[in-house]
Amino acid sequence: MTPITLHPAVRKALLWLGVAAVVAYCLAPFYWMLVSSLRRTSDIFDNSLLPSRISFENYRAVLDPSQEFGRALLNSLVVAGITTVCALLLATFTAYAMARLEFRFKRFVLTLIIATSMFPVVSIVVPLLKMFVGFGWINTYQAMIVPSMSFTLPLAVWNLTAFFRQMPDELEHAAMIDGCTRGQAFRKVIIPLAAPGIFTTAIITFIAAWNEFLIALSMTNKPEIQTAPVAISKFAGATQFETPFGSQMAAGVLVTVPLVVVVLLFQRRIVAGLTAGAAK
Repeated sequence: MTPITLHPAVRKALLWLGVAAVVAYCLAPFYWMLVSSLRRTSDIFDNSLLPSRISFENYRAVLDPSQEFGRALLNSLVVAGITTVCALLLATFTAYAMARLEFRFKRFVLTLIIATSMFPVVSIVVPLLKMFVGFGWINTYQAMIVPSMSFTLPLAVWNLTAFFRQMPDELEHAAMIDGCTRGQAFRKVIIPLAAPGIFTTAIITFIAAWNEFLIALSMTNKPEIQTAPVAISKFAGATQFETPFGSQMAAGVLVTVPLVVVVLLFQRRIVAGLTAGAAK
């Protein structure tokens, strides 16, 4: 059977059409959230693609000092930032050891590390809550940071292990011949070369910690310590029967925009980290 041959212009058009469809599918929820955040409260259930009249009342409501949403954003930044730094430090050393050292059951250990992230968060919340009550950790940052590392650390170890394995052993050997110790070779040669993979892992870890909701909801009950996703879920309307969809949409935009900006600013490093070692 003769294969169908498409004209190069047709293939290119189909490629761009597919890319446009994927982008539209991925961005449609964010676009609708942005449009809804710019609607007036009376127009919130309007189904038009553009607001009939642009209004910033939802943003003014979210940024009102009584909502303490700015403090919630700061809490999210602290929790996600510390989680990312701690997970990255531990994962870098662990992944390097898994990639370079030879010992029995190494594959089993790596499988066990990634398997720990497969437990659903809801299954560990109650035991953690009971344990943290005994520690006196409720309404503290560490009550959110430590559990968040339980799913960000395995992901970071897995990504960095695959990255370090693609780096030739000759790099350390050459550095050690020049007088470096094993630790100096790791610090002065391997880490700079591994920067794209480490940076990409940091971004993925930060996004996962930034979006975490269930643990932050369970471990905090004071507004001054709650993260942004928890604060959004607790927005109240003018009456007990009203749901402030507009304010929630505006808050969702404020939470999402920083992540979009970070990805756009560092997209080259992210792509370099994801594709490093793909070609030799």
